[in-house]
Amino acid sequence: MASPSSDLPPLLASIKTPDDVKKLAPEQLPLLAQEIRSTLIDTLSQTGGHLAPNLGAVELSIALHRVFSTPKDKVLFDVSHQSYVHKMLTGRAGELRNIRQFGGISGFSKRSESPHDSYGAGHAGTALSAGIGMAAARDLLGEDYHVISVVGDGAFTCGTTLEGLNNLASTTRKFILVLNDNKWSIDRNVGALSRYFSSLQETDTYSLLRDRAKSLIESLGSKMIQEQAAKLVQAARTILTPLSFFQQLGLSYYGPIDGHDVQRIERVLRLAARRNEPVVLHLITTKGKGYAPAADNPPKFHGIGQYNAQNGETAKKGGITYSEVFGQCVTRMAADDPAITAITAAMPGGTKLDIFREKFPKRYFDVGIAEEHAAIFACGMATQGFKPYLAIYSTFMQRCVDMIEHDAALQNLPVKFCMDRAGLSPDDGPTHHGLFDISMLRAIPNLVMMQPKDEAELCHMLYTMNGINDRPSAIRYPRGAGEGVDIPTALQALPIGKSELLHDGEDIALLALGNMNSVATQVRERIQAAGLSCAHLNARFIKPLDKQAIAEYAKRCKLIVTLEDHSIYGGYGSAVMEAISELGLQTPTLRIGWPDQFVEHGRLEQLRAKHHLTAEDISNTILTAYSGERK
Repeated sequence: MASPSSDLPPLLASIKTPDDVKKLAPEQLPLLAQEIRSTLIDTLSQTGGHLAPNLGAVELSIALHRVFSTPKDKVLFDVSHQSYVHKMLTGRAGELRNIRQFGGISGFSKRSESPHDSYGAGHAGTALSAGIGMAAARDLLGEDYHVISVVGDGAFTCGTTLEGLNNLASTTRKFILVLNDNKWSIDRNVGALSRYFSSLQETDTYSLLRDRAKSLIESLGSKMIQEQAAKLVQAARTILTPLSFFQQLGLSYYGPIDGHDVQRIERVLRLAARRNEPVVLHLITTKGKGYAPAADNPPKFHGIGQYNAQNGETAKKGGITYSEVFGQCVTRMAADDPAITAITAAMPGGTKLDIFREKFPKRYFDVGIAEEHAAIFACGMATQGFKPYLAIYSTFMQRCVDMIEHDAALQNLPVKFCMDRAGLSPDDGPTHHGLFDISMLRAIPNLVMMQPKDEAELCHMLYTMNGINDRPSAIRYPRGAGEGVDIPTALQALPIGKSELLHDGEDIALLALGNMNSVATQVRERIQAAGLSCAHLNARFIKPLDKQAIAEYAKRCKLIVTLEDHSIYGGYGSAVMEAISELGLQTPTLRIGWPDQFVEHGRLEQLRAKHHLTAEDISNTILTAYSGERK
């Protein structure tokens, strides 16, 4: 349910459609920006969300909707985590209180949510290529509308963005690319492009010329003279600074421009809209603007849970997270093994490799939002005797499948692929759930793949990976806190491809993977209470499978049950079924996992309840299946 307009500040409450934004007088725009920021700060303190990116995009979003007319004109936001203001200006301000909540609006652009969301997103590097595709379709159909892709400077490290830039001028003549330059993705941007954008901001001589020429141009009489004078100023810039990267690609460049001066942005957007050529508009914005805690600490407020709106403080976490265990353990191992290196794709805080960075800065590498490069970069290091640990969220590691196969596995390189946020990533929704990595990777030869049942086993598995020097290995672990198990003082190498028997049994065998072992423990108690003997094995290894244990319990028990935090199609359960078939056995196998669909956003307990993955639901499903097999 949308909140009533009375819950919103008066000017924001009057915005029902983008047409209402256009009707505002220029002097009202600063007040609208202020109301939007206060609403974001207060509301997201209760729901959590991407606060800092949206605070930096307020004036830009207002200007876009004053100049263009969505949904006819297409506005695409790269990643789209900064699209909250766009949602508020397109009739969804009242629904902000339910953003990222079960049944509420998404924290990203979503085509099924509103016609104003022209392209669904959630990953970096999509807005430019998709926008060029829309523009090409427009040209083929002979239609007339604008396409505007809003891309943060962090996303310019994406290969897809650079590929799109390479093709933009040769594909369409009418396009606007807005470079929202705030020097941040989640952490500080790195690399040559980041330095290049900074250099564009620092051309003081040009800025002085531009400001002085502006008043002169405006004082000139005819439009033709004004246009000629503007061309002279642009030519002067070419003399004062090297020909810009964008101009060499055939793109007309405007900027840098104050991204918080809404009227100036509006004027330049109108100018760009009249051009019959691809235009780059370079805006300088402040991530977290208008809220000191977010402006002072953009990584913390990039994506944040509930916080105190008065001071930005967050509640203490319930326990150490798997990410923190990973960061601490790899750093601990690196103290004894100088061959260990750590690589991230712009997420040192999320993956907790910032722990490693502090201790071993020379062995730490942040390559920016460039997962494919990160994977091959790791392979290159591995050829020279290093042991690179590449930490990327599961949903982003999907981009590296080609590299894991053709570069790491084919050459037997000991790269350690560490997939954070494997399984459900609840509030972020389908673009961030890590529900497909097993199915994508388990068919690759020479790959070892595993998942720990708790934080202690994660440490042992990382230590096991460190000893695998003749092939790549992968580990998946979930978002959030662990099981509350103590971190081991001594690390042990686990036998490759061997499961762990937790409880023996004769009627039903539960083969649980990773964090589903805690659910399996509850399920087993219910099955035992129903008078059946139930075995419980911690699978540990997805590849190679423990076929010996699978064969033993497939021969002994009447029903095999697999449990995984992954799609049931192509996952661990499918691998077990294949193994049983290869062994020539016909033991019924019940797979428990997420359904063959894109799972929505919401809290973990809500989603498990909806999709019948609670301990009670799973137990009932198993007992029903067992009764059916016994008839």
